[in-house]
Order: sequence, then structure tokens, then C-alpha cells
Amino acid sequence: MINRKIISLSLITAALLSANEIQLPKISVESTTITEVSQNAQVSADLAQALSSSVPSIDLNRRSGIANDIYIRGQKRDNISVDVDGTKVFGACINRMDPPISHIVTNQIEEVEVIEGPYDVENFGTLSGGVKITTKEPTKELKGEVNFGLGSWGYKKIGASVSGGTDRVRALLSFSHESSGQYEDGDGNTIAEQLDKAILEGLAPGTTAYQTKYKDIDAYTKKSVMSKIYIKTLEDQELRLSYTGNRSDDVLYGNSQMDAAYDDSNIYSIEYNIDNLTNNYKNLNIQYYYSDVDHPMDTKFRVSGAATYNTNHLKTSMQGVKLKNSFELDSYKFLLGLDGSRRTWEGEKYGTDATTGVENAHVVSLTHTETENRAIFAKAEKSFGDLKIETGARFDSTEITPDDPSKSANDYNALSANIMTTYTLSAQNKIFLGIGSSSRVPDARELYLGTPQIGNENLKQTKNREIDLGYEATYESFTLKAKTFYSMLEDYIYYTKIGNTFNNIDANVYGAELSGSIYATDALVVSMGVSYKVGKKDDVAAGVDEDLADIAPLRGNISLNYEYMNNSVATLEMQASDNWDKIDSDNGEQKLSGWSIYNAKIKHKIDKHAEISVGVNNIFDKTYAASNTYADLILLSAGSDTMLLNEPGRYFYTNLTFKF
Repeated sequence: MINRKIISLSLITAALLSANEIQLPKISVESTTITEVSQNAQVSADLAQALSSSVPSIDLNRRSGIANDIYIRGQKRDNISVDVDGTKVFGACINRMDPPISHIVTNQIEEVEVIEGPYDVENFGTLSGGVKITTKEPTKELKGEVNFGLGSWGYKKIGASVSGGTDRVRALLSFSHESSGQYEDGDGNTIAEQLDKAILEGLAPGTTAYQTKYKDIDAYTKKSVMSKIYIKTLEDQELRLSYTGNRSDDVLYGNSQMDAAYDDSNIYSIEYNIDNLTNNYKNLNIQYYYSDVDHPMDTKFRVSGAATYNTNHLKTSMQGVKLKNSFELDSYKFLLGLDGSRRTWEGEKYGTDATTGVENAHVVSLTHTETENRAIFAKAEKSFGDLKIETGARFDSTEITPDDPSKSANDYNALSANIMTTYTLSAQNKIFLGIGSSSRVPDARELYLGTPQIGNENLKQTKNREIDLGYEATYESFTLKAKTFYSMLEDYIYYTKIGNTFNNIDANVYGAELSGSIYATDALVVSMGVSYKVGKKDDVAAGVDEDLADIAPLRGNISLNYEYMNNSVATLEMQASDNWDKIDSDNGEQKLSGWSIYNAKIKHKIDKHAEISVGVNNIFDKTYAASNTYADLILLSAGSDTMLLNEPGRYFYTNLTFKF
């Protein structure tokens, strides 16, 4: 029999066992926490795909078969922050071929917290949302897992992890290897064939086609390893060491000018944690972290690269120190912290003789730039009967310094703050109200990119002032969650085709999310989620499109989940989208037709040590595109038209897991 208490928590914002099957046990007005990611995201290692299928506020930005990006309420890039176990992570590619969430794979993840709105003062640059990834921790008991996956188009995956230790030392080792051929859309076209079709239709230059010998190559190979050692130094004190390495090779980006030759990243962390210093002093945590990404993209596989292929080689690194103190005074809970970080980002272009491998002169594409941030932050929490109040504030001082003496340095200061209130109307009903203000500084790409330069050295930092309101009902027979928000963006950093540069504009984004579940019987659960948002520019000139880019239309899902035996579940799901007709036509977006797809899955528990999953996504082989073509991304175009990249067609998969 299904445990109704667990299901009532895990089905509030999405299908309990959707195609990527992720449970959602912790929900608040400002965030959603997704657990059991490694156990249930079985279609691929791509976290973006898992998140977009599970959280109504998240939309997928399709770039390839792997390493896709996400929007949170229409916000992307630096407008949302990403950290892994407290480590701030950035991608190196100026064209988002390696978004931050692509540097961790699903089988390493314990849980993901998705923050919606400006309600995170612990991390630098959480403007409109954020993703906090918590990876698996070492256990004292010896535990292990081996996972095998197969799917359409030659998809293969193997993953394994082992953990164990003593009272003094615990360790974990995890690895993953996966590869896939090019997926086919609903018309049966591979990534290379989608590009060929676009060329025939005049949507892309003929020189961007894949050479004949490369048309059938794999879409990607991705390898990852994670290791952790936790050492107990004294009672309630622990030294935590961790490393995560990611290696992706030959990733195809069919509607971009280049493909990723490789994408290598490393994430290091040294952390010292002290619990229970006194009855009131609950925790002291200090962490040093470092991450780097090495990302060359090139035209080696394209017709234009047959004799000499061009490379744009980008690198970035991020290191920082964070100190957090948690304590209680009377019935108040406090968190005080210091945060400091330095990011570097640089790029160079060069050509390579395809026969000899000899490189020609290297030219700077992005001047080496350092972004240094220093901050202090604080949080407080207090309950007054049925009313709970949480508040936070953060002060940032940031310096951005390019190596090129002809380019100007920039300094920014900002104060961010928020307050979140929760009022319990009854045992089954709660309401939420949040008000927040946050900011984020421009990055090196927006300030200095290009020769000739398309960056704007005079950009101001973006400010977001937002209000969120929510209602939650939890009953024996159903749950319901409703959330609305209104975001006022001042000096929003926005790329415009006119002038081919970035500018500051003012804009508003508002919308609503509704989700819930109905427990028809002890074995049958119906769950659903829907989101809607609108984005508008303020004070536009006559003839200028007022619609904001990247604002996906009304979208939702509904699923039927039937537990036919203990811990074995069959699921049928529909995902759907309205027509995308509110677009920024001035900046490359195009109207997209609405769509609906159907997915099915059976997850069968063989015994306590083994389970098997079998599923099919896009059962009726629908041809559709879920991502638009805002010119902020460098996509293939001919004249005023830009090539769309369709989503995968019918996809069969199976996954076998052994545990000990």
C-alpha cells in the first residue's frame, strides 16, 4: 500500500513517477527540494532534463543530446546561481555549451534545491533563482550500487558507487560513463540531418553542414568521477575533502556554428565543520573551494573545417572561501557568514590545419578577466505561534578587472534583502508571502566580449525586486499548491540585435504555478502541475517589440501512477505546451506551435537488491521544439531566420540497478 504521507509531500509540484521519476518531499514558497535524484533520473545523466520534467517553474533549453541548460521562471545564465556542495560553479563557454549544472551528473546527486526568486543570501548573484546541488555523502556502513542503462540511438550508461568506513574515517567513490548516438526527432532526422534540412530550407549556411565522414558520429561521450573522504578529528568535528571530475568529448551542437571538442571540469572542496560548540552555538563551518572548466569548441566536423578548422578555446576558474556561523538566542535562529570569491574567464581563437594539426596565430576572443567579490550575509528565523518569519540580508562589493588596458574596470556595491512569512491557517492549510530584493553584476562576456567588441563596458548591475504569494493545502484525499509572483527588473542586462550589444533595460516578469495530486485509491494517484508567465519590457519605443525573450508559454503535465505491488509502479504521463506566440521578434525569437507528448514507464522492484525500469518517452513520435531562438545564443541563421533544434522523438529505455 502506498504511504500517503510520503506521497502527499512528493507529488505537490510534479508527477511522482514521471519519465524521469523524481520525488519532491520539501516544498516552500521560495524553493523546491528534489530528493532521490540518483535513484530515479534514469533517462540520462543530464540534470537539466530531470529538473525540467519535475519542477513547473523550470523550462529546458535544448542545445544537444546532453549538457542542456535551464530557465527558472524565464531567467537563465547569471540570473540564476548554481552551487555544488557549497562550491560556486560556472561554465566557460560564451554560448552555453557547458552550463553550470552540466558539470555534475545525476547518479552523484542526493538532492537538489531549486530556489524560485531572490531568497538566497548565502550565494553571490542569486538574482531570480538558484540551484543548490547536494551530492551523496560517505556512509559508515558498506554500501554500493551498480547501474546499467540502455536506450534508443545507441545510448549506453554504466554507473557505480561504493561507500563505507569506520567511526573515524568515511569514504565514497562514484563514477559514471555514458555515450549516445545522435537522437532522432519525430520526423526521424538525426542532429546532422536536422541541420541538412535547415540548409535546404535556407535557415543555415551550407558550410555549417557536417562533413560526410562525420554525419553518423556519436552525439557525445561523458565520463565523471566523484570521491569524498570525511575524517572525524574530534567529537562533533569533521574535515571533509571532495573532488569531482567531468570529461565530455565530441559533443554535437547541430544548430550552432561549432561543436565542443571536449569539456573538462574539476571541482575541489576542503571543508571543516563543527557542530554543537555550545547549547546555543549550533554550527561553525568554513569551506575553501576551487573549480575550473576547459572548453574548446571548433568547426572540425563541419564542411567549413575540411581544410582548416577554427577553434574558440575558453577557460574559467572559480575559487572562494565561505564562513558560516549558526546559533540560537532565546527562540531566534541566526546564521551569520562571510563570503569571498575570485573568478577568472578568458578565451582565444585560432585555426588548425586539418591535415598537419599545425595551429596558426592565436587571437584573444575574451580578454582575461578577474571578478572579485567580498560579502557579508545574515539570516534570522522566528516563529510567533502560527506565524513563521524568515529574513535575510547580504552586502556585496565586487571588482571586475580585465587584463586589456584599453578596457575599463568596473566596481559594484549592492545590498540584497528579503523577508518570508508563513502563516498556518489550520493543520491542512498554509499561506506564504515573500518580498525580496537582489542584484547581480555583469560578467566578462557581457562587458568585454568580441573583436569588434559586442560587450558593453558601461553596464550597470541588474536589480530584482519581487513579491511572491503562495497557498498550500494538504488533505487525506488531495494536495494543492498555488504560487504567484511579480518580478520588477531594473537595469536588466539584455542582448539586442540592433547595435549587436548588451544594454540595460527595465522589465517585469509575472506569473503563476499550480500543482497538486489526487489520491483516487490507495494504489492510484493522479498528479499535475502547470505554470504560466509573462515578461514585458518597460517604456519601449514605438515599433519595438515589448515582449521579453525566453518566456515560455503555458505549460503543464498530468500523470497517472499505479502501484501494482509494493514499490513497483506503472506511470502514464502527458506533458503539454500552449502556442509560443508572445515572443521578442526583434531579437530572433519565432512563433512555435503548441505540443503534447505522452510518456510511459514501469519501475519494478525485483527484490531488495535489484530493480528494473522500462519506459518510452514521446510515445507517438511527435515532432516539436521546446526551446526558442533568442539571439543571446549564437545559433545558425540565414538572413532573418534562425534554425530550431527539435526535441527527441520516440525514445525507448531500460535501466537495471543492483544494490548491496
